[in-house]
Amino acid sequence: MKFLKSTPLFLILLFSCAEEVQEEPEIDLLDHWNQEVSSDMNATFAQEENAEIDAFLERRPDWNMTETGTGLRYMVYYNSESGDSAKVDDIAHVRFEISLLDGTICYTSEENGSESFMVEKTDVESGLHEGIKFMKAGDKAKFILPSHMAHGLIGDTDKIPPLSTVIYDIELIKVEKNESENS
Repeated sequence: MKFLKSTPLFLILLFSCAEEVQEEPEIDLLDHWNQEVSSDMNATFAQEENAEIDAFLERRPDWNMTETGTGLRYMVYYNSESGDSAKVDDIAHVRFEISLLDGTICYTSEENGSESFMVEKTDVESGLHEGIKFMKAGDKAKFILPSHMAHGLIGDTDKIPPLSTVIYDIELIKVEKNESENS
């Protein structure tokens, strides 16, 4: 009986001591979004992605990569010594393997055969256009393309996720002069 008399008193004390939780006002991101916020967010992401690439390369000390001003990392690991260099408007014929930093292989020319593209004119990754110009026919290279030079915010909507750094292991089979551009 004593328990029944003290229970209401306990409940009154419990609920009277509880702090009122005030709800935070919702912030509408669109009201606070501007060019500066977007630039800051992109800069932060680029720094984080660059740190991931640096960590990846620290685990591969034999990958002696050069970094360009755009963030492309490249390494020509087999020099043909005699092939033609790839230039703007040339048609580059390549074999490749594309993978992610975690080692997932996304695409390979073993599946679909070699491919070709017109340097600086075809709709392929901007990092591929930049990197191929460091090669001569017969060369083999590795490129690390940060997401902004690869498939960007949405990935390729198939095997490459959004905001992914990609690695190309690539061979420039031959360089063909584009006759229609030279006429």
